[in-house]
Amino acid sequence: MRCVIARYPFDLTKSGVLASMKGVTPEIVTGESVTIGRRRYPVKQVGQVITRQDRRDFTGSEVIRAMTRLGFTCHDHPEAARVRVPTPVQTASALLGAAPLDA
Repeated sequence: MRCVIARYPFDLTKSGVLASMKGVTPEIVTGESVTIGRRRYPVKQVGQVITRQDRRDFTGSEVIRAMTRLGFTCHDHPEAARVRVPTPVQTASALLGAAPLDA
């Protein structure tokens, strides 16, 4: 498939992207990401590996568009674990030795 990333044309194939990303350790995902194989990579890392360009030269949306057309699953935001934050009254009660409410 022919696509344009950072004003340069690339001929990308799904097998070619899989081969390029083989052995690459994923960085921590803080924004948009792409699932390649069983791993989830940041969009900019994938773009850097497959185009061999600096990450500042292209946008994440260009890479997402190309990866979606190749059939990879793209994600908008990382899934964050829900953290229960106690209210001030619960914190004060716990400091005074009361049993927690969710126990």
